[in-house]
Amino acid sequence: MSVIKHNWTKQEILDIYNLPLMDLLYKAATIHREYHDPNTVQVSTLLSIKTGGCPEDCGYCPQAARYHTDIEGNDLMSVQQVKAQALRAKSSGSSRVCMGAAWRNVKDGPEFENVLEMVRTINKLDMEVCCTLGMITENQAQRLAEAGLYAYNHNLDTSEEYYKEVISTRGYEDRLQTIDNVRKTNVTVCSGGIIGMGEEVEDRAGMLVALSKLNPQPESVPINALVAVEGTPMEDEKPVVIWDMIRMVATTRIIMPKTQVRLSAGRTEMSREGQAMCFFAGANSIFAGDKLLTTPNPDVSEDMEMFKMLGLNPQKPFVKKAQPETIEAKDSKYEPLGEKPKWSRPDHTIEKNETAKQKGKEVAAGK
Repeated sequence: MSVIKHNWTKQEILDIYNLPLMDLLYKAATIHREYHDPNTVQVSTLLSIKTGGCPEDCGYCPQAARYHTDIEGNDLMSVQQVKAQALRAKSSGSSRVCMGAAWRNVKDGPEFENVLEMVRTINKLDMEVCCTLGMITENQAQRLAEAGLYAYNHNLDTSEEYYKEVISTRGYEDRLQTIDNVRKTNVTVCSGGIIGMGEEVEDRAGMLVALSKLNPQPESVPINALVAVEGTPMEDEKPVVIWDMIRMVATTRIIMPKTQVRLSAGRTEMSREGQAMCFFAGANSIFAGDKLLTTPNPDVSEDMEMFKMLGLNPQKPFVKKAQPETIEAKDSKYEPLGEKPKWSRPDHTIEKNETAKQKGKEVAAGK
């Protein structure tokens, strides 16, 4: 088996990324087969349980309240609504439900209690449950673990250096701290990033350095291609070319052999041939359904047709790790602490984010 390294340098990763494509694919596919079934791909469903109104200024995100993107916001869904969506996802072949809420960070209170009940409900359906709720404390992570959470997603997005060109309302270290808080529980970590935000290839390598240094490395790493949404600061970014996506998937597979590499946002712009090359390069998870939170995604029936064509099988739940036990609220060892952690607020500004914010104000005012 290939050795798991936690001391990759940026130059080593760049050397891999820039290999002749056929050599890169061969190396990645060989490592992929050492650790994974090459004909099995996990199908996950991403559900936006609370949409829009986020106070952050992430330059790629249509859910930021400060930008005008015509996103239809909604309050937190009910437990029954989420259960119905989970059952629908399960019937169409998904083994994991990922719930996303447009929050800066989790706050103890009725909404978080409802999210915990959603986790319990989905875990009892024998599906893996993942949440992406923003920054969380160790106690909140423990409460999610007790409820039966399988994975927590908190992306690094890009390199620490380029991060300052994307987001100004939270620090990179807060993302790492949230991942560390999750690691103190039995919940697996899902953390990756986005390519196509105007970054250099060196930034893509820098993100992989940061992820690979985590010990253990994340159990899953989503690789997203930017979906440029009108009204966001990145609305004019050009679509990611498929060769960049293939190289990023292959490099991630080589750097983190045991990790599930998730072919995430941007698949509507990819041909089936391009996606097939990503699977060959080591991607072994996709998000299914007509939307990824708020951006378009291929219909699940199209994905199942592609799977049939390629001879791929959907991965069953709890293959990589045993199903967590669900502890009912009345039996919980962890109580809400009403914490008010001082997550950082960097003091720099990003010109294109400020421009998009002003444009949003003018549109809202009818100018």
